Amino acid sequence: QVQLVESGGGSVQAGGSLRLSCEASVSRNICMAWFRQVPGKEREGVAAMDSDGFTSYADSVRGRFTISRDNAKSTSFLQMDSLKPEDTATYYCASPGGRCYGSAGLLSRRQHPWWGQGTLVTVSS
Repeated sequence: QVQLVESGGGSVQAGGSLRLSCEASVSRNICMAWFRQVPGKEREGVAAMDSDGFTSYADSVRGRFTISRDNAKSTSFLQMDSLKPEDTATYYCASPGGRCYGSAGLLSRRQHPWWGQGTLVTVSS
């Protein structure tokens, strides 16, 4: 079983930045991804990183969001810059639960049996 614990959500004005963290309870270099969801809409993949460190991003956040990893702590980070009101959502980290290779597929919810509890990000205009 994999436990994912997120932190770092909050409220910020448009143009501001936030950094989300997700600590995993299992071994280092596991694949991890970030998703977001607003009420009434599908949960969408935002950013992902595979075990080799290759990354993928949704078009809506590419160039503004950066996913990274602290292997020593099995922690994934999502640095969110130039935030827009449309980035307002509950953000979730997710993982297949082990190592994997190829980041693009990680933006699909079906790849992830393990999910964090979610953290709310609110961007005001």
